[in-house]
Amino acid sequence: MSKTILTNVRTFAVGADLTGQSNKIELSAEVEDKDTTNYASEGWKEFLGGLASAEIAGEGQWEAGDPGKIDDASWSQLGGVGPWSISANNAAAVGGLAYFTNGLRSDYKLFGAVGDVAPWSGTVKSSWPLVRGQFAHPPGTARTATGTGTGLNLGAVAAGDRVYAALHVLSASGTTPSLTARVESSADNTFASPTTRLTFTAATAAGGQILRTDGSAITDAWWRIAWTVSGTTPSFLFVSSLGIQ
Repeated sequence: MSKTILTNVRTFAVGADLTGQSNKIELSAEVEDKDTTNYASEGWKEFLGGLASAEIAGEGQWEAGDPGKIDDASWSQLGGVGPWSISANNAAAVGGLAYFTNGLRSDYKLFGAVGDVAPWSGTVKSSWPLVRGQFAHPPGTARTATGTGTGLNLGAVAAGDRVYAALHVLSASGTTPSLTARVESSADNTFASPTTRLTFTAATAAGGQILRTDGSAITDAWWRIAWTVSGTTPSFLFVSSLGIQ
């Protein structure tokens, strides 16, 4: 990816798409620097890396009256922990660069001076590692039947690392609709004999989930999202991101 002007940063907060309600998103990560300087340091300070953390700060135009609007989403999420996925200035297409984490919605600010476009701002603080991965399912493709997504060559998983997967269900319609998404891996891009690595809880409404493997080594290099849809005339819009950390 070359130098870019920020025009299309996609932001998915649990079960809401905040893209059309935000005009500033900042993502930061840091590792504490712990001073270990001693008399053998030869006059130079020495440091060790301590605890790591990440933060998402956003702001934009305030709207309310629907679960997908910023006020409804922020109020319901405040003080709660859930998945957030941020695109790298792309349309959240499959294979597009994604940053995601499980984060605490720690604050929410709204309104301003007379005559202003009503603003909002808020902060999310990480509860899991910040993962640099890829989008595995796009936001604008409705799913009405069971299916599988496009395979991604994320690589094998070393012992001690984990596969992380976030699911953002943006909408659900129909009579008793149900979506059960899962993460599958394969030795190659044919997915001739895929292995299910993670399975999300069945979703019947908008919301978000995030899962990770147990840290065991996995030799499969190819990964994808698959889903089972049931109900009468069901239809789901959802986004998923995958990564290894």
